Amino acid sequence: MNSQLQTISETVQANCHIADAAFATDFTLCVYLMKMREFYRWEMGYGFTDGLPQSDVGHWLRQREELWESLEDTDYTPITVDNKSFDPFHTADINQRLIPQGYVYSGGLGYRTKPHFFLAELESQRTEDDFNILITGKEMARDLSSPPAMTLGKTIFIRRESLRRLLWEKVEQWNWNKPDNPMARALAMYDFNHDVDRSLDKMTENELTAVLMHETGEVMAGKLLGEEWEAMLVELPRSKAEFLLRATRDHLADALATLPYLVESDNEASIHFYLGNLNNLRKDLFPSLKTVYQNWLDSRSLKPFKEIIEVSHDHWLTVANQALTIFRQHDPDWVKQIDTMIEANRL
Repeated sequence: MNSQLQTISETVQANCHIADAAFATDFTLCVYLMKMREFYRWEMGYGFTDGLPQSDVGHWLRQREELWESLEDTDYTPITVDNKSFDPFHTADINQRLIPQGYVYSGGLGYRTKPHFFLAELESQRTEDDFNILITGKEMARDLSSPPAMTLGKTIFIRRESLRRLLWEKVEQWNWNKPDNPMARALAMYDFNHDVDRSLDKMTENELTAVLMHETGEVMAGKLLGEEWEAMLVELPRSKAEFLLRATRDHLADALATLPYLVESDNEASIHFYLGNLNNLRKDLFPSLKTVYQNWLDSRSLKPFKEIIEVSHDHWLTVANQALTIFRQHDPDWVKQIDTMIEANRL
């Protein structure tokens, strides 16, 4: 790594620390500790099967939390490339100079407007429709949560290393109790008992397209719902309605792109993983999906999935538009009205 890249990497990592200082405690304690342990593993270069020195992890954890405390109210640092400084959120301008050198940068806002930054090696680049798709490899700077996919403007970022680490977290979570569920069936498609690294590589490769499809679905959903959707989320207080709205949009995105891809490719491992990776709220809103999955397990016929895709697209778009109608009316109890409406429209 040349001196300029080293400086950029250090600046991006410093901005990641500033973002984590403000948002890292949003996780539940269990998830927070797991993510911190895996962050330590990444930072120190340990493999997934390596045992971690618990005393060192504890010391590192205390130091990191002290660092975050010292960074409260600290402004983000500009990124300097080729002697020119850029606002850290001006991703396109920075990448215009970094991509020809084989590197990718991203600075954007995620869930609850949390800033996310990362710097990584460029693995591949292609254009589909009017979108630029960047797939990255080894990461030199990242934050605690490091989402495996995101969209900024006309660019979709797919982070292979972050996806691989996310999948490892799913493996570890399942290993706590080893329930007989869709995740168990997904993991059984790989040889995690004998070769963790190779299995993670194969699973990551298999899930990359599904991740891309969900991100594509998010873009399609955004076009259907318009900018007013984001304005509604900004006005929402932290509430159950916010989570319900995000789950509704996720279901719409998957009906538009993810589920059609899974059905068309007849990707058994990814179908298991998709059902196993749904959070409880999304499963609660879409109980018929569990029935469809069970029918597929029993018959191996994809017909029930094809039928539910057609139904779910119209259903979730209707629910989303009803939420926007309630938002426009702006009654004093509009947040509660959205909450009640979505819960009354399970599929």
